[in-house]
Amino acid sequence: MESNTPSSTSPLRAVLAILLRNVTGLVLLAAGITLGFYLGSGRAPQESHSEAHPAAHEEAGPQVWTCSMHPQVQQPNPGQCPLCGMDLIPLEEDRGGGGPRTFKTSDGAKALMQIETSEVEHRFVAKKIRMVGKLDFDETRLGYITAWVPGRIDRLFVDYTGVEVQKGDHLVDLYSPELILAQAELRQAAKAVADMRPTAPDVLKRTAETTLQATRDKLRRWGLTDRQINDAETKGVGSDHITIYAPMSGTVIDRVGQEGMYVDEGTRVYTIADLSTLWLQLDAYESDLTWLHYGQSLTFTTEAYPGETFEGKISFIDPVLNKDTRTVKVRVVVENKDKRLKPEMFVRAVVEAQVATGGRVMDQALAGKWISPMHPEIVKDTPGSCDVCGMALVKAEKLGYVPATATESDMPLVIPASAPLVTGTRAVVYVEQPGAEAPTYEGRSITLGPRAGDYYIVEDGLSAGERVVTRGNFKIDSALQIQAKSSMMSGDEAEDHTGHGHAMPDAEAEITTYEAPADFKAQLAVVMDAYATLSDALAADDERAGEVLVPPFLQAVDGVDMQLLKGDAHMAWMTLLEELKQSSETLRAQPDIETQRNALAPLTAALTRSVKTFGLPEGLSVWRMHCPMALDSAGADWLQLDEEKRNPYMGAAMLKCGTVEESLTDPPPAADHGATESMKEGSSTKAGDNA
Repeated sequence: MESNTPSSTSPLRAVLAILLRNVTGLVLLAAGITLGFYLGSGRAPQESHSEAHPAAHEEAGPQVWTCSMHPQVQQPNPGQCPLCGMDLIPLEEDRGGGGPRTFKTSDGAKALMQIETSEVEHRFVAKKIRMVGKLDFDETRLGYITAWVPGRIDRLFVDYTGVEVQKGDHLVDLYSPELILAQAELRQAAKAVADMRPTAPDVLKRTAETTLQATRDKLRRWGLTDRQINDAETKGVGSDHITIYAPMSGTVIDRVGQEGMYVDEGTRVYTIADLSTLWLQLDAYESDLTWLHYGQSLTFTTEAYPGETFEGKISFIDPVLNKDTRTVKVRVVVENKDKRLKPEMFVRAVVEAQVATGGRVMDQALAGKWISPMHPEIVKDTPGSCDVCGMALVKAEKLGYVPATATESDMPLVIPASAPLVTGTRAVVYVEQPGAEAPTYEGRSITLGPRAGDYYIVEDGLSAGERVVTRGNFKIDSALQIQAKSSMMSGDEAEDHTGHGHAMPDAEAEITTYEAPADFKAQLAVVMDAYATLSDALAADDERAGEVLVPPFLQAVDGVDMQLLKGDAHMAWMTLLEELKQSSETLRAQPDIETQRNALAPLTAALTRSVKTFGLPEGLSVWRMHCPMALDSAGADWLQLDEEKRNPYMGAAMLKCGTVEESLTDPPPAADHGATESMKEGSSTKAGDNA
């Protein structure tokens, strides 16, 4: 016989689901408490074994488990919330125990919460900086072939670009009437010297000889050989044509002259480039500049040779930032002896920097060495001069490298990237308290430096040897919220040890609105569209979402004209602008899709406040969605331009998970009419959450 018997808890869950949609918040609270009691007891209230087994009762740890999103759910055993499916967390009986940011639990509860810690330590950490750019000509290896004398081009020996020429090859045959006059002047100057009497004054002799030499030099600069000059001077054999020869070897990359064309002195006829060395011009974001130094080695790949890696060294970092792209040009000298690399090729480059304190870089190959300030390929063990330009070498330490004898002070203080709960410019960690009778963790605001791979550099707030929670920190934070203590979400800075804390960006916090011009709203709509594209890419499990789609988002943000706002509205946008840029740059820097998804939450909060503060063009709909499973079951929002849920935190695994919380663009619906079905569902869900 087919059995359709539900589990023991299914009818009660169904009743609660009906209550959530149809009753008031007060009734929901009573129903939730009743449900928590009956779901969790599993036995009659009269049954008690605490007296018979007092030791077992003490070792059992917390007897009540609750949901961080639905505190009305309380059970005696761990499991999932019957409302949202989130993992339950232990609820301590003594809610007032410990400090305002202290969480105490038992060994058993710690194991069930899967809390893990790591030691705060001094160590060198690696930072991988990715850049894109293209190959270009080496400006120091370009040659321009110009007309040395006015005349007419009678013949071009190289009549198309791309031809390889060698130094001394003839390129142009030029007819010049002025050449005839110059040779006549040479013969007259030579005759004047020859006819000079021995008794003539010395000043006249010197003048005649100087004139003759000047005429010879003039013809030599025009391109005549010494033999041609001698023939014109002694034999009277002149020429009305001059041949221009290649001054260097290379490839003709530009041809301006045409046969029969008249040219003036200095007119460019050809451009020749030596392609044995190229420049790689890369764009580095300003947030990455602290890791980049002159002389650093990097690798890059091209579309033309997939799978093949090329190398080069940074030879120049532009001192001026591009205000439109917020990037800095980084130049790399690339050897190209086999001519396989071509100018204008698109490349992707990677610099792997081993990070030290103060923005310095640990490079064993350069530690203690001497480097040429113009040619980074010239590296020596002792002081000296550059073999190429003759400039004095400088110590590698002067260029930002760690000395050969690195000490612990050269190693930055770091914590794993999973330890801090980062919200905008604020970071909170939970520090394990040594010597406590039961597992105890204290919340602490700290100042973070930049992220380097799987680690954050700590500027202030922690000491080496302390242990911080690297797994389960969101669960601890949620437990503190339920106990009405200070948490990351509370924004309470009373216990901020560093003085650098900032409140958590909350999408539902009270917001001051401003009437923005239509043009400003239209530009903000472009930002919203770029965000939606990024969110959809994360929902589609695109590993390169941050790398590829954050730059267009930043470009859209930079395209918002802040001059359209005045007074307080202008100041409000300046604050939001900084949050949008910082949170999006943080997302772009994440190494994998999971950490990119975690970084979407603060970006969403900043954009939500921006839309609520200034509004969007009429007719554009934006919906705020909520995923209760995101951020290790702490929950997070995302925004969409439609109501078809595409969860960027879960991707294909749980694409439709989440609830529609509110519309950011439509007016709030009336209590008895005017709401769409999805809005009614979202409103009911919120009522249940707040019960």
